[in-house]
Amino acid sequence: MAADMAADKATGTAYLADRLALRDLVETYAHGADRRKPELVASMFLPDGSLTVHRDPGAAPITRTGREQIAAAMAGLDRYIATQHLVANQLATIDGDRAEAETYCTAHHIYEDEAGVRRDRVMAIRYVDTYARTPEGWRIATRTLHCDWVEDRPLTIPS
Repeated sequence: MAADMAADKATGTAYLADRLALRDLVETYAHGADRRKPELVASMFLPDGSLTVHRDPGAAPITRTGREQIAAAMAGLDRYIATQHLVANQLATIDGDRAEAETYCTAHHIYEDEAGVRRDRVMAIRYVDTYARTPEGWRIATRTLHCDWVEDRPLTIPS
């Protein structure tokens, strides 16, 4: 009985550590995107990992494979004055050294339009990921970014 309880506790602790590590992985990706650290973002992927982006609802997807292509894709965020990716709920399933998850994110993209008005392009994003445990920790094997809706609105800055 005591051995069973110890095994359950160890398994539960390992599961919680894995869940926290997966959450840290997703939050580090968001931090790297917002702070314009494309190499950091790319390092969250396996060397041959892939990023598939469905940027606008109904648009054809674009896939980048490998850390070099993923880092180059992140440079596309440079066109914005600022971004903020707010990571929300994450539903993950872990099976040994493999895992998958769906993570929600609200992403704000601040830019200036042709008239010089600052605007906020808000995207409701779902990341559908597969992960692999490596000697360096969990890494993204595949990430598919689905944009469920987009709202573009003037940015109000209090004076």
